[in-house]
Amino acid sequence: MSADVLAEVAALTPEMRERVLREWRVWARREQLAPPGDWRVWLILAGRGWGKSRTGAEWVRAQVASGRARRIALVARTASDVRDVIVEGESGLLAIHRADERPVWEPSRRRLTWPNGAIATTYSAEEPDQLRGPQHDLAWADELASWRYPDAWDQLRFGLRLGDDPRCVVTTTPRPTPIIKALLSASRTVVTRGRSRDNARNLAPGVIAELEARYAGSRLGRQELDGEVLDDAAGALWSWEVIETGRVKAAPPMLTSAVFLDPNAAQSETAEKCDDAGIVVIGKGFDGRGYVLDDASGHMPVRDWARRAVALYRKHACAYIGAERNLGGPMIQQTIRAVLLEEAQATGRAPEHIEVKLISVRGEKAQRSAAARQLYPHVVSHVGAHPRLEDSMTTHDFATSKRSAGDLDALSLGCSDLMLQQPEPTRMVVEEHYDF
Repeated sequence: MSADVLAEVAALTPEMRERVLREWRVWARREQLAPPGDWRVWLILAGRGWGKSRTGAEWVRAQVASGRARRIALVARTASDVRDVIVEGESGLLAIHRADERPVWEPSRRRLTWPNGAIATTYSAEEPDQLRGPQHDLAWADELASWRYPDAWDQLRFGLRLGDDPRCVVTTTPRPTPIIKALLSASRTVVTRGRSRDNARNLAPGVIAELEARYAGSRLGRQELDGEVLDDAAGALWSWEVIETGRVKAAPPMLTSAVFLDPNAAQSETAEKCDDAGIVVIGKGFDGRGYVLDDASGHMPVRDWARRAVALYRKHACAYIGAERNLGGPMIQQTIRAVLLEEAQATGRAPEHIEVKLISVRGEKAQRSAAARQLYPHVVSHVGAHPRLEDSMTTHDFATSKRSAGDLDALSLGCSDLMLQQPEPTRMVVEEHYDF
């Protein structure tokens, strides 16, 4: 916007200035305005910081104000995401409304109610059954490419059947998931693409330059900054098709399950200086198949990977935490022991007993991952979606990548231990008694 226009706005009365500042059509970029035409889904595929959340919120606001929307579904990856981004975020629905038009937010009822009677209900994509039954005439689906359960999208679409022209806006950083690919090819989908740089004037100074200096030209940069939908990488062991073929919505009864841990070697206490730590939960069903149940891998300090491993051990009622014997076995045991001791001191309870199974492995990491790949999709399935892990599986090239693939190492360790029937290794057990 020109300096002359900004000067005119500054000269307005405070009341008029607030009205102008909240007039989205004045400030929005052209691609942030809803496209014309007979579409069912507006798919916004754009990089981080492009303004996807603001665009989605302003579209919902406009539809409510016009009276075209009366029953609205607001869906995000998790319950906290829908609250923190869609409703209460800096670009969320509460922030963009004037005081006299702002909806009433009832967190306990997961409900927003506008002065004109329109009602929006929030849903977590982690709980697809929430969307069974309710009907809507409008929907906003945020970060659809990262939803763990595809059934959540199906149930949302089934319920989008009120009114004369039910519509949905999807705001997401792109990934080549089956849902995104299907939407791209659908006749009643209109697509808007964008880069992070498009919104540089509204981001902190220097942020885009710093990110581009680090990630420009890389797969991660093309996806997260440029908003490109990238398919399988040449040299990667897994393909999206292989993962999707074996995917299941729910796990059958488990014979056993375990957390498999590939800790980062760096002893830094700051995540930025750490390599990836791999933390993957795998179970073996009574049907003899392996099931990838959870993934909490990422950049994190030493104590954090231990805490996450312990949390997943409890969440999935695992039999043990498995780690590679020759990759700092004693350090792993000591770190988990220290975390359990801290918890015991904080709660006043006796330290929990957790078995740490140290597993002997052979061959290079690339060879072990290749062996795990051979189990897909006939022997190993993913339960739901695990976006970060699956991105790594379909993009990491052991021959050329300089990145530590801790998540793939943890995955291959679990497949080897549970499915390839290696000789039973000796086990190390976290002690049950400590001197406080």
